[in-house]
Amino acid sequence: MTLSRRHLLGAAAAGALLPTLAAAQSLATIKSRGKVLIGIQGDNPPWGFVNTSGTADGFDAELGRAFGKFLGVETEFQPLAVANRIPALTTGRVDILFATMAMLPERAKVVQFSKPYVANIIQLVAAKSATVKTNADMKPLVIGVPRASVQDTQITKNAPDGTTIRRFDDDAATIQALLSGQVDAVGGNMFYLDRIGATKPGVFETKLEFTRLFNGACTRLGDKELNTAANSFVDQIKTNGLLAHAYTTWMKQEPPASFPDAIDGVPFIAA
Repeated sequence: MTLSRRHLLGAAAAGALLPTLAAAQSLATIKSRGKVLIGIQGDNPPWGFVNTSGTADGFDAELGRAFGKFLGVETEFQPLAVANRIPALTTGRVDILFATMAMLPERAKVVQFSKPYVANIIQLVAAKSATVKTNADMKPLVIGVPRASVQDTQITKNAPDGTTIRRFDDDAATIQALLSGQVDAVGGNMFYLDRIGATKPGVFETKLEFTRLFNGACTRLGDKELNTAANSFVDQIKTNGLLAHAYTTWMKQEPPASFPDAIDGVPFIAA
């Protein structure tokens, strides 16, 4: 059967409405389901990890459970590898990400960020015996990074042409590669050195700092209701002591005195 141009245009218009309708229904779906599906990293302590009991734990897990209570529903975590975080959200496997999501303009094209709720530092970690004082000193090194992470982006951006960069599936595999001698250095977040030092104390140190950035919770583009809820939640935890508690429990430090009101290329409010 041949479809008329009117039918084709009507189908296209209906298709264009589907993302909007899905977004509008997402909060209602969560309430009806009785639980929110939260994507979290499964191997990146103290941010997010699965503990020995098989339970999601860490900074983001504490906040994720609090978000479920904020919505009045149960919380179900989906542990995710770095490269799987955004696909899990956009395909509907999870409703929201509390998953160490650095607020970057290229990511903001495919997911909706909330207001920032935590700060992070991206660094290069290598043996104390290695001489690394500038970006140029990275060229002889084999450097490991988690694939599709901000560490991957920063090492790729800052390392000289010809530097060997090896990409691993997650943070744990990247750290193990350094400990086992597969790589000479790793691009890591501000807690990599603690994790590495727990196995080989006194051997490694931070060599370079690439960027300081902020993390936000992520919802699907166009999901205004859940984005509004996430922003209200972030505002609340900054004033009711919950964020400070999570910081002191997991980061062993106080939260930043202030968070940015805007980040270039990263809107906090769904259009």
